[in-house]
Amino acid sequence: MTESADQSLPPSYFDEVYQANADPWNFETSPYEAAKYAATLAALPKPRYQHAFEIGCSIGVLTEKLAARCDTLLSVDVAAQALNRAKIRCQNLPQVRFELMHLPQQFPDQQFDLIIVSEVGYYWGWAGLKRAQELIVSHLEPGGQLLLVHWTPFVPDYPLTGDQVHTAFLNDTQPQLRHLHSSRTVKYRLDLFEK
Repeated sequence: MTESADQSLPPSYFDEVYQANADPWNFETSPYEAAKYAATLAALPKPRYQHAFEIGCSIGVLTEKLAARCDTLLSVDVAAQALNRAKIRCQNLPQVRFELMHLPQQFPDQQFDLIIVSEVGYYWGWAGLKRAQELIVSHLEPGGQLLLVHWTPFVPDYPLTGDQVHTAFLNDTQPQLRHLHSSRTVKYRLDLFEK
């Protein structure tokens, strides 16, 4: 655990990251990311979702792929520059809506049958993660699913690790959420829950 595990990363951190590099994690070009996105979509058991919510969409690479499985998809990010690129990427996908949103301080007033938290949970400190868990659980419809996907190696800048985020969901959201599936590679893990 880092010394800053109680403090979530501020929006300014992401503004600086995207000012330095429009695709800082190589979402558009990395074979690792492409394989992870394929595994993410393959982990979703339902062929289609009515109201999906993607937390932390970045530049919209996963958003574009996910949209094919959703009647409506709300994708949010804390970084305006990333969100602008996501909007351009998905401009021909009318079912996708984007909002600039700082979670868990802000959260949409809507129920969802799918919530995806991909590569974002470790940016929250413990208090932020706890609040996010409460909001996610309360905004999932009965039968709705939550998919977590996170990088697991330690990153000095991040308040938490991917494993800490997933373990917290496994420990703290029972019995509201039922754990359906887990998989792990060398660098990321995936866990699927259902309300």
